[in-house]
Amino acid sequence: MKMNKILVPVVFHETSLRMVHQAAYLARHFHSEIILLHVVTPTEYPAGFFERGDEIKARDLHAEIVRRAQEELDQAFRSELDGLAVKRLLRRGHPAHEIGQVARKENADMIVVSTHGYGPFYRLLLGSTMAKVLHETECAVWIGAHVEEAPAAGEFAIRNVLCALDFDPHAGDVLSRAAQLAGEFGARLTLAHVTTSVEMYGPGGSHVVPEFRDALVGSASKEIAKLQQQAGTNAEVIIESGNTPKLLRQAIEQTKADLLVIGHAPTRGHLGANGNGYSIIRDAHIPVLSV
Repeated sequence: MKMNKILVPVVFHETSLRMVHQAAYLARHFHSEIILLHVVTPTEYPAGFFERGDEIKARDLHAEIVRRAQEELDQAFRSELDGLAVKRLLRRGHPAHEIGQVARKENADMIVVSTHGYGPFYRLLLGSTMAKVLHETECAVWIGAHVEEAPAAGEFAIRNVLCALDFDPHAGDVLSRAAQLAGEFGARLTLAHVTTSVEMYGPGGSHVVPEFRDALVGSASKEIAKLQQQAGTNAEVIIESGNTPKLLRQAIEQTKADLLVIGHAPTRGHLGANGNGYSIIRDAHIPVLSV
């Protein structure tokens, strides 16, 4: 797999430490360069905060914030990244824009981000900024697990990979990349597909139509068999019907997956993955790689 450069947007907090550990794990295996990016957001001041000369004071204060951020960035995560090629970049602006700009300029092969964290950067990242990055970024995106559930430093490893497949034109590539990644780490690969719900609602509540379920599962089995033949894989397969994020979470627990791989179409972005991108990412509780 091509993994020459890994972009890691960071803040100086434990949240970023966990992301840096996961990025370093990948970089050491693939001999990648790590690009640490810290974004200083535009500083806004309430009316009346400064007396006369407020423009000069605001400029000086912002310059001091930038200076301190640069000092912290220069020293951050040195022990965690020891022995790796590291480029440290400080940018001023809005996080989503700067992340996208740096990813394109540096030709990053992957961006490693977190869904949860602390501080203004990650509050933004969790909302509109993260959505913008995931919608507009073309390279692969590694989205870390919830902070409270992520493995402690040094414990992360890829032993079991779960690949969620849709039957769009991108599915074969998603399977191939998941298989390559599993092969790189000697991990077990399992494939999962969730069909539309087979429940019918009427008098007396809901019930499952067995013929409808069997037809959907049978069709999905044939499609996955074709994809596996094309990719040269022979992975175990899980096929369920119903709520995609919920059933993928169950498959994660069943397979003891360390990583969930999902696909995206360039026109829909990473949040369009499998039709439930953000819900899948939010509910997975393990790292999700959108390719």
